[in-house]
Amino acid sequence: MIKENYLNKVNSSNKPFIIYKTIKGFDLYTDFSKKIILNNRNIKEFLNKKFKNKKKYKNTDLNIGFFGYELLNNLIGVKLPKQKSLNFPKGIFYKPETKKTLPEVLYFKSNKNNKVTKNFKININQNYYTKIFNKFKKKIRSGETYQIKICTKYKNKSKIDPLDFFCRLTKSNLAPEAFMIKDKNFSIISCSPENLITKNGLSISTKPIAGTLRKTKMINKKKALNFFRNNIKETKEHNMIVDMERNDLSRICKPGTVKLKKEKTVEEYKDLYHYVSLISGKLKKDASNIDIIKAMMPGGSVIGCPKISTLNLLNNQEKESRNIYTGSFGFIKFNGDMKFNIIIRSILNYKNISEISVASGVVIDSNAKHEFNENFIKAKALIDLFK
Repeated sequence: MIKENYLNKVNSSNKPFIIYKTIKGFDLYTDFSKKIILNNRNIKEFLNKKFKNKKKYKNTDLNIGFFGYELLNNLIGVKLPKQKSLNFPKGIFYKPETKKTLPEVLYFKSNKNNKVTKNFKININQNYYTKIFNKFKKKIRSGETYQIKICTKYKNKSKIDPLDFFCRLTKSNLAPEAFMIKDKNFSIISCSPENLITKNGLSISTKPIAGTLRKTKMINKKKALNFFRNNIKETKEHNMIVDMERNDLSRICKPGTVKLKKEKTVEEYKDLYHYVSLISGKLKKDASNIDIIKAMMPGGSVIGCPKISTLNLLNNQEKESRNIYTGSFGFIKFNGDMKFNIIIRSILNYKNISEISVASGVVIDSNAKHEFNENFIKAKALIDLFK
């Protein structure tokens, strides 16, 4: 572990850096020798790049960063219509030269240069949300989709110190896939709970989340589990996503190796409980990085199913770019191992605008008011940072 004041020094140096949650604490990456800005033209070259086989790899022999939503759609042949956009990069990866281990609790003395407003504007009010909801319900009844996620955005004007926000977020709502990126002209702060890909050698796993319950003093983890098990809507939604993720893995894994390792458990967070499963498999020997990314991304639990037809329905409905939201953050090691989450529960700060995107699932048994309120529950831990 490193000294507590190290974070202050890195933050005040104005060098870009990345922090990523691990089982033991956090990994900090900095001193980037390369910054690769991805677009629809160079992503395949990036994913297909071969590295020399070594007997021993350094812990910095990797590229770390994110794929945006639009980039992942384009990669699998799904085109987006013209949308309102911040013109934020479609994806960025960095080659670090320094990696440090940080403790479980992050200590940071803020210089208090946050200039924020508490007031967020939502891009879809409840009435308009209900119209979209009813439109998608008709699509479900006609068989065009079985489940679909409606995205809402909360935005305000603010200049933030991302490290201050991230440290406070990890104390109040630490999530297993939390991360932050601080660069010269943008930052991302995330308490993402969802792992999409963990690949070690030929072993691969994914941990879909489908099911959300608001936390109250009257509900503990055991009661939350009983709620999910006895709720037809939540059970249907979860089963559909698990089946889809199993199918996604089966495209790149050896026949018969895809297994449900943990089924329908509950994870606890600051304001909510989640319904979670774990699926694993053994990769085909010829499965490449690009095969894995195309099979698994964008993550089905934040899109709906079936994936391609549902993506087309979503993209034709949404008027604003999702930017990072429902993209993926993580790393690809030079030996081929990788780990990626799904970018949810995140703040993108760019051009002094903070953007929080959330989504809830619509199935045939869904209720519009409940799903609209669920979106706010998911955003609340991030909105509270601005108070």
